Amino acid sequence: MRIVFVFWDGVGLGLNDPLVNPFARAHLPVLSGLLGGARLLASTGRVQTPMASLVPTDAGLGVPGRPQSATGQAALLTGLNAPQLVGGHYGPRPHAPLRELLRQTIFSRALALGFRVTLVNAYPQAHLDAVASGRRVLGAIPFAAQAAGIPLRTADDLVAGRALSPDITNVGWHNIGYPNMPVRSPAEAGAILARLSADYDLTFFDDWFTDVAGHEADCRSAVETIEARDAFLGGLLNGLDLCRTLVVVTSDHGNLEDCTHRNHTEHLVPTLLIGAAHRRWADRITRLTDIAEVVLEALAAEPEG
Repeated sequence: MRIVFVFWDGVGLGLNDPLVNPFARAHLPVLSGLLGGARLLASTGRVQTPMASLVPTDAGLGVPGRPQSATGQAALLTGLNAPQLVGGHYGPRPHAPLRELLRQTIFSRALALGFRVTLVNAYPQAHLDAVASGRRVLGAIPFAAQAAGIPLRTADDLVAGRALSPDITNVGWHNIGYPNMPVRSPAEAGAILARLSADYDLTFFDDWFTDVAGHEADCRSAVETIEARDAFLGGLLNGLDLCRTLVVVTSDHGNLEDCTHRNHTEHLVPTLLIGAAHRRWADRITRLTDIAEVVLEALAAEPEG
C-alpha cells in the first residue's frame, strides 16, 4: 500500500452560499466526479462513493477558540491532542513545546517501521539559510520532516521536477529571486507528484498556499485557488494506481471557505480519502487526531482485492 498525503492548510467546510464560500461556486469537476456531485460544504456531511470518502473532521479537539496551524498540524502528524497539551491553539509556527511533540510523527514512526517517506516541498535557499542561522523557525510540517531525518528539497529540485511548490504553478518563485523557474499548470504539477510518489511508501505535500489565499479574503482569488487544486488533484489521480494507492487530503483548520473575513474559522475540516480501501479507513476518522494512526496502519495493510 502506498499513501500520497496532500495537506491543504486552512480549508474548512462552510456555508452553501456562493457569496460567502468559494467552494459553493467554484467549478470543481474532479472533486464533483469523485463525490457523486457533492461539494465540500458543511451541509454535505459524510459521503461515500465507489472511488472516495468525504469525512467532516473535528479540528477544534475540544479546546475553545479558533484552531491554528502549528497545533493543528502537530495533532495531525502525531495523533496527540496538541492544543490541549500546550494549553490552547497556537500558531502559525511551532514553539518549543510543540517542536518537542513533533519529534515523534507519522514521518519518524513510518521510517522506524522501514517505510520510505518523503516531503516533496521545495524551499528557497534564503529561507533555509534563515532557519539554519536561527533567524526563522520552520513550520510544523517541515520541522517534523527534518527532525525525522528527511532532507528538505531545494529550488534546484523544483527546477528539475523533483519537488513541488505550494503555489503549484511555481509563479511565486519569480518574485523571490528565481526569474527562470519553470511555470507548470496545476495538472502538470499533480502529475509530478504522482511520479515522485512511485519511489516512496508515504509521500507528503504541504500546500500552505490555500491558507494564504484564505487570509486575503478575496472570493475571486479564492475560487481560482480552489479550481487550481481541483485540476492538480486530477493530474495526480491520473498518474496513480488507485488499487494500490490511498490518497489522503485534509486540513488543519478552516479559513478559505469564508471570504467575509481574514481569520481562521471553527468549522469542521474535510478529510477526503481516495482509492485503495478508502471506506475502511474513513470509518476510523472523526477528529484530526485519528489520522496519524490511520496512515500508519494503512501503510502496513495489504491492498484489498
